[in-house]
Amino acid sequence: MTDTSVREDEREKTQETTDDESVVCPECGGQIASDEEHGETVCVECGLVVEEDEIDHGPEWRAFDAKEKDEKSRVGAPTTKMMHDEGLSTNIGWQDKDAYGQALSSRQRRKMQRLRTWNERFRTRDSKERNLKQALGEIDRMASALGLPDNVRETASVIYRRALDENLLPGRSIEGVSTSALYAAARQAGTPRSLDEIAGVSRVDKDEIARTYRYVVRELGLEIEPADPKQYVPRFVSELELSEEVERRARELLDSAREAGIHSGKSPVGLAAAAVYAASLLVNEKVTQKEVSEVANISEVTIRNRYHELLEASQA
Repeated sequence: MTDTSVREDEREKTQETTDDESVVCPECGGQIASDEEHGETVCVECGLVVEEDEIDHGPEWRAFDAKEKDEKSRVGAPTTKMMHDEGLSTNIGWQDKDAYGQALSSRQRRKMQRLRTWNERFRTRDSKERNLKQALGEIDRMASALGLPDNVRETASVIYRRALDENLLPGRSIEGVSTSALYAAARQAGTPRSLDEIAGVSRVDKDEIARTYRYVVRELGLEIEPADPKQYVPRFVSELELSEEVERRARELLDSAREAGIHSGKSPVGLAAAAVYAASLLVNEKVTQKEVSEVANISEVTIRNRYHELLEASQA
């Protein structure tokens, strides 16, 4: 072993010893804790003050309620992929009032309107920025209509940005790619929506969504597992105003169907809807096939076919 290696080993041992000493009391070996209120580090066991006059990294002001905290805070919202500029640019308010809440004069209002116009132009300087702004607006609109959470919108925005960076948009519409990104993000997050539901809020037809979705997934190498029918059950049960017992029985029916191999080649939405319908009958909370089909957006024939298959699997 060379002298350099020996010196490095000694340095590492010294660093480890220093780290160990920094987390235990030098007097009694007890655990130490940081007291941010007094700016001290003290031993929990014996009360020895290990360090004092620590730097306070918090704000220099005090706030006694949430409203006062918001008023005194000097930072903006966190960055987000859901905005084309990631939320870093500024916005000029539309209220036409000054800092004291007083209305602006007509001359000042015209000036502020011109500034808003130029600010909007500078925020979208090139075609890529305009493309991204339109697409992210579409994603937000569709996600709101489908009741999808923020994490799905964020993931869909990232998928669309990747598709734009890898030049996958030529020959395809902005709406088609943004819808496909949202469909993929919902499946990745475990809150899937059926293709019919997605098509119902999109500006493009179902065939284009499916075609673009397959293309985007293949080109970006997205790992998306087949949708689990059990992921649809809570939403169907909630919209039909059924009990938790129905949801539990529906999950049991789907587990039996998986063991019997019925899942293969079947629509997960149809299986979930049939399981909810069958479970409601088993616990005497009857709903009609028409009500279930309207919630799941599938035909009553599909529910009847899957219903009989689920019951046979559960009795096997």
